[in-house]
Amino acid sequence: MTRHAIYPSLEGKVVLVTGGAEGIGAATVELFARQGSRVLFMDISKTSAQRTIDRIVSLPIEAGAPPIIAPVFHYCDITDLPAIQATTSKILEEYGVINILVNNAAATGSGARRSTAQVTPESWDFSVNSNFRHVFFLTQAVVPAMKSAGGGSIVNLGSITWRIPDPVQPVYAACKAAIMGLTRVQSKEVGADNIRINSVMPGAIATRRQREEILTPEYRHTVMRNQSLQRDLEPEEVAKVIVFLGSDEASAVTGKHPEDYTFGSLYPSKCVDIPRCISFDARASGVRQLAWYRKITIAVEPRSDPSLGRDNGVAG
Repeated sequence: MTRHAIYPSLEGKVVLVTGGAEGIGAATVELFARQGSRVLFMDISKTSAQRTIDRIVSLPIEAGAPPIIAPVFHYCDITDLPAIQATTSKILEEYGVINILVNNAAATGSGARRSTAQVTPESWDFSVNSNFRHVFFLTQAVVPAMKSAGGGSIVNLGSITWRIPDPVQPVYAACKAAIMGLTRVQSKEVGADNIRINSVMPGAIATRRQREEILTPEYRHTVMRNQSLQRDLEPEEVAKVIVFLGSDEASAVTGKHPEDYTFGSLYPSKCVDIPRCISFDARASGVRQLAWYRKITIAVEPRSDPSLGRDNGVAG
């Protein structure tokens, strides 16, 4: 039987996971439940939600692990902003605080795949509302209570789609890129309140829906051609990173975006030394210029300008 890492700091913590009935969300609900956390999750699939709860409460308790508390399901359509706000208010009224928020819910199925020419105003709004808007407003809703409690952790689910472009997902990719930007800005905004915000950027994960709708033999061939690990990646492997980021073991980690590095072989790499940062430090003795260098890897596409990296010219 697989043994799972146990983080004592998570026992008794209130955790809210969006899209927690299936896939990465369900795996995340399970792993937090194994920590003894009080897990709540939002979804629109009542059947899948009950199946997930039944499976989790029947799990054997591993040696040294705390008792599993049955997760609590809240029906909520994350494209319905008033419903999100009402559900979150209800949870906060009952529990007082959400210690850890996992913004996982997204629309990634075959129905969400449209090229630029196929996108309509209606499909644009649906994709933005299901992949990005709720991330902002849920974070807005939980932060005040986190501040009062002395801190908390928020984990946003991004995607490598915007870094390895898929031509039939322009709106989805834009939303996921926006999540990374939001993560960086908000982590700075609330850092003084001991609230950490990170994003996780998975690659191709073999969820049930992905297996049924996306992972055709042709698509899997493309994935394996670019992926270092020559096997399907499972939802639990992403959930393990999410749980770690929620724990005190990641107490100094914020504003970061761990990504699925199995796609690292997609780009050739070139190592160079370049200025990482130049800043000015005003002191009583005057202004002192500080510059330091860091060996970094710049990943470039074949035959492209080697001075350009993956991330604004720099891949740190």
